[in-house]
Order: sequence, then C-alpha cells, then structure tokens
Amino acid sequence: MYSGALRDKIHKLKYDGKAGWAMIFGRLLVGWMESHPEEMRGVDHVVGNPTHTGRQPIQHIEAIMDAAYTEDVTRAFPLSPPGAHRLVKQAETARSANRTLDEKRTAATAHAAALTWTGDTSDIKGATILLVDDVFTSGSQLQHVALRLRATGAADIRGLVLARVPWSG
Repeated sequence: MYSGALRDKIHKLKYDGKAGWAMIFGRLLVGWMESHPEEMRGVDHVVGNPTHTGRQPIQHIEAIMDAAYTEDVTRAFPLSPPGAHRLVKQAETARSANRTLDEKRTAATAHAAALTWTGDTSDIKGATILLVDDVFTSGSQLQHVALRLRATGAADIRGLVLARVPWSG
C-alpha cells in the first residue's frame, strides 16, 4: 500500500530528486522478478511507464529502470540498458493525481498518445511486456498504455507497480 514510509520514499525520489532511492527501488524490482519466475516466464520486454524527457527534478521511472538493469548482473531479465529505454515520452501531459475519474481517463489517454516505442516495431509484434510504474491508483494510465502497446502489436501486457493507492473513485 502507498502509505507511511513507502509513500515518503517514493516522494523523496519522485518530487525531491533523491536519486539514491532509485537504486533501492531498482533492486526491489529485480528481487521481485527473481522471486516470481512464473510471472516472468515468457516476458519479452520489461519497460517503465515513462516520464517525459524534461521531467524535473528527475525522470524517476527511468532512474528505477536504469538501476534495475545495473542490479541484474546476470542479465536474466529483458531490461533495456540505461539510456536506451524502449518506451519514451517526449512531451509533458496533464497529471492525473487528485482528479476525477473522467479527468484521470483524459490524462491517461493523452499520456499514452505521447509514448513512442523506440525499437524496431517488429520487436513488439506478439510480445509480452511487463510495464512497471511507481504508483497505481485508478488504473486508467496503465490501461491506456496497454491499449497503445497492443495497438502497436504486443500480445500481452502485464503491470507491476511499487505501491497501490486505495482509490474510491
């Protein structure tokens, strides 16, 4: 759940730019993947739900994914190397936090529309993708990103988040 110490640490990374937390969250991500081989079976790409390239103080999802790649010393998982993220977001879009469900859906649609798959699109045809994010609330954003990836040719999208926010809608 997204409360107490976990919420505080996510905020330290996301809003205060305390990059050291990305290393910890990256290690936690790799630890989860190592301890859930059945969930990882058949995953072709592990990608972060991207933040826009100009996000300040830090592109926190990209920092977590870079740290996860560094922690995956055996290269057991299909993570992209630092600086070569498969899913990128070039433009800032409206945030969905503290919005109504309709506003969240509108923001999610805009977010997904701003994403680009950077690799060869044949890499995504029929692929299973594990989409990683920091916080899950209503699910609108992950659903819209999944729809975007499916439209590009991905066969299966799985979602994994660091924390779950109770949402009453």
